[in-house]
Amino acid sequence: MEVRYSPDQNGFKKMDTTELRNSFLIESLFTPNEIPMVYSDVDRSITGSAVPVGKTLQLVATKKEMAAEHFCDRREVGVINIGKSGVVTIDGTDYKMDYRDALYIGRGAKSVEFKSDNAETPAHFYFVSYPAHTAYPTKHITYDQAIHRHLGSTETSNKRTINQYILPDILLTCQLVMGLTELEDGSVWNTMPCHTHQRRSEVYMYFNLNPDAFVVHLMGEANETRHIIIRDRQAVLSTRWSLHSGCGTQSYSFIWAMGGENQVFDDMDAIAMTRLK
Repeated sequence: MEVRYSPDQNGFKKMDTTELRNSFLIESLFTPNEIPMVYSDVDRSITGSAVPVGKTLQLVATKKEMAAEHFCDRREVGVINIGKSGVVTIDGTDYKMDYRDALYIGRGAKSVEFKSDNAETPAHFYFVSYPAHTAYPTKHITYDQAIHRHLGSTETSNKRTINQYILPDILLTCQLVMGLTELEDGSVWNTMPCHTHQRRSEVYMYFNLNPDAFVVHLMGEANETRHIIIRDRQAVLSTRWSLHSGCGTQSYSFIWAMGGENQVFDDMDAIAMTRLK
């Protein structure tokens, strides 16, 4: 597991492109038959993926970083499948995961296993985990069961559907809020006008991008923004003081996951577009 330490606002302003990417960008996801993970000191999130090809992959705790026997001893996990069909097995119970299905795994789960239905067309499981203070039941949420919010317009190039899977309107969690946003053809902007949320951090993972396409992900403070070029199936860490927004060279999708002291989705500190520099 890779460990990341994020700078404060002053340190952030002094970083060059390589330093920004090394601190905030996660490039090493979705490696077949591995479970790459990044541990961030921001709210102690863990971001990872599992692509099982002809074998079962088990999510295990790393002793040095987690000091736990099992991954979920003191953690909850949100999983979304962006590949073909597969199964996540929690303590012997199978949860069939189709494309865009989600699974909430509560604290206390002992065994977490990932497998694909077909090795030729594997599942691509993406997950984000935060510490949990109590145990809530594991729950499978299909795409149809998610809350679908339609926002934006073609005139502003941000017509999109926000699919909310893990949030208080659907199930109880300790910190984790998670969902998937899909932009319509011709729309390229996400989260604009942009915002911050002082009470929680966030992780974005962009996908459904062509190999030569990318998203210009904006971050930093409103009066002194920076950017990171993000490719298909890469993730970016967002601190609570940083805005987060992006514009792509094509339409795309992204999974967002948040953890912190407030789970209300609309708890945001809006930034007027006229303030951006």
